[in-house]
Amino acid sequence: MAPLGKIYSYPNNFRVARAQALAALNGLEIEVAQDFQMGVTNRSPEFLSKFPLGKVPAFESADGSFFLTEGQAIARYVAESGPNAGQLVGEDAQTRALIEQWSCFAEQEVASQATPPLLMTLYKIIPFDEAHYGQCVAAVERAAKAVEAHLADGKQYLVADRLTLADVMVVGVFQVATKFIIDNEMRKDLPKFEAYLKRVLEVPEMKAAFGPLELCETRVKG
Repeated sequence: MAPLGKIYSYPNNFRVARAQALAALNGLEIEVAQDFQMGVTNRSPEFLSKFPLGKVPAFESADGSFFLTEGQAIARYVAESGPNAGQLVGEDAQTRALIEQWSCFAEQEVASQATPPLLMTLYKIIPFDEAHYGQCVAAVERAAKAVEAHLADGKQYLVADRLTLADVMVVGVFQVATKFIIDNEMRKDLPKFEAYLKRVLEVPEMKAAFGPLELCETRVKG
């Protein structure tokens, strides 16, 4: 199978894993650039001629005619590009809108809030700020509780009764947060949320992209 295209990014980027999971779910293949160096490759004239902002992940089509950045846009493009697009992105306007709503939620309510604590604690790229850390953790908890409430009536997935782009987007970022923010204490109030993450990550294509769910006992801090 010829790959749909190539994606450029640093290692262990959950946005790349989401694209890989979606490709597998959609009968597609995406090549991941093996020689990418953050701060080097994405500052080169060749890279910037295709992706002027130097952002990653960055996607280049197999024929070199199409270039795309922003993880959410790349995920949607991959989801819409294969034979299972109807399932992944929805077959009617309302379903597509609900899937897009959860995709935005994943980026705006979860990823944006989980990233600063990640950079403060695990990566230590920015100084630890107690107040900012607390605000971000509270926001992540609020988002997790929103998913818990949504699943309260027995839903197995976020939209309709099958796996969609919404689940890949949401689980893709929460499985990062469970490694260092969403600890045992927080999960006491999130039984359906935890079961949902485990269920989705047992889907073979998801498991291949993300691995098993990792749950921290105590929140990483400082």
